[in-house]
Amino acid sequence: MRTIEKILSVGIDIGTTTTQLVFSRITLENMAGFASVPRIAIVGKEVIYRSQIYFTPLLSNNEIDYGGILSIVDAEYKAARIGKSDLSTGAVIITGETSRKNNADKVLRMLSGYAGDFVVAAAGPDLEAVLAAKGAGVQTLSKELKNTIANLDIGGGTTNIAVFRRGQLADTTCADIGGRLIRVEKGKIIYIAPKVQWLAERKGIRLAVGDAADMARLRQIAGAMADVLRDLLRREGDQALAAHMLTVSGLKLGEPIDAITFSGGVADLIYGSGPNTADPFVFGDLGVMLGAAIRGSSLFKDYKVLKPAETIRATVIGAGIHTMELSGSTIEYTDKTLPVQNVPIIKLPPEDEQEVNGVYPHIAGAVAKKLSWYKSGDGFHTVALSLKGALNPPYKQIQSLASALCEGLEDYMNDNKTVIVVVETDMAKALGQAMRIRCGSRRIVCIDSVNVENGDYIDIGMPLSYGRVVPVVIKTLALNV
Repeated sequence: MRTIEKILSVGIDIGTTTTQLVFSRITLENMAGFASVPRIAIVGKEVIYRSQIYFTPLLSNNEIDYGGILSIVDAEYKAARIGKSDLSTGAVIITGETSRKNNADKVLRMLSGYAGDFVVAAAGPDLEAVLAAKGAGVQTLSKELKNTIANLDIGGGTTNIAVFRRGQLADTTCADIGGRLIRVEKGKIIYIAPKVQWLAERKGIRLAVGDAADMARLRQIAGAMADVLRDLLRREGDQALAAHMLTVSGLKLGEPIDAITFSGGVADLIYGSGPNTADPFVFGDLGVMLGAAIRGSSLFKDYKVLKPAETIRATVIGAGIHTMELSGSTIEYTDKTLPVQNVPIIKLPPEDEQEVNGVYPHIAGAVAKKLSWYKSGDGFHTVALSLKGALNPPYKQIQSLASALCEGLEDYMNDNKTVIVVVETDMAKALGQAMRIRCGSRRIVCIDSVNVENGDYIDIGMPLSYGRVVPVVIKTLALNV
């Protein structure tokens, strides 16, 4: 019996238009042989419950109805017969335009206990694009077809694009293109997002709040939005206009895109699997027209269009089963130091890690300097130090590295901060133990087999598999914007 344990995960996605939950079962297994060092891996991910799809409750254009959100979440937990204490991991994410509401942070704090002791508090556009593509099954599809696929996750407020090349993430971007950026009620326009208003003026399309919902003009703006997506993928057309609609930098596109897929709430309208209705304003927004415009655009002529396994539920499934990775199985941590969330990464460049005759002459100074960037009048902020590490280092080299790190961390540790070290190579346990001896009775977390970059944030959850691994989420643009 090689299975170590099964854990429950939740994904909660509060989007511009809809709010959803999924509960998943994740299976961990020891892949190492008998009497070998454990190697714990995720070997199974299964969605076991899907919530209803709710319209995201709002108090106004700038405020989320957090009481309404809480009622939805509580009702779905009861329907799934799952308690908060049953969960080991999960993600609560606020996406699209909803992430910009005035009380988005308050809603996240309110929901933070609904994913056990470990939660991804929010997703920036890069992580959101990746979660949607993985949840849709595009990463797997790209790997199986051995090609390059761009997934366009089109929701109410944004379009998040993730490009996978032979199963590997190649690039991401995000644009303010979505079905709910224009809203209609009783035949009149009641809301136009600022960037869509700008786009309309640039294209010479007269739109104003209070106007009658003129079908011809709204079809024009939907077509202009579809053209922006085409130009972003092809890097042709009016690039200045397309760049203005972006929320992050555009795609680099080192290789041509072979195929495209669509997910998100507008995807079903693109693929023709949405509601069978002649009313273009059935949702009170531009979604139906935007879906029709994209389906009739040159995107369907320029690219092979595939349909992914998931569409409207892609992001929430991605949040529930694709946020978590596992650390290596040789880790070291002090009791009561975990979980930690939203910790910024400081990554040492290779030249700072150079070993010369068994010593590390540059590390202490480099660490001290980089830590000073995270010091304010109140002291140091908690950070995580990332190292490449060495393959199969001898005992003396590990001791020397530990000494250099403790020297560079001295002021930081004197501020009573938890030392968090993330190593790519498999040496965390030995390094962590050596640091505990040299640094004294300090709070130390040292994990390995995790790749991070400067600008990333890391969440480290409660230990799993009898304390041999910890769940990890690496986030770029992780916090609420």
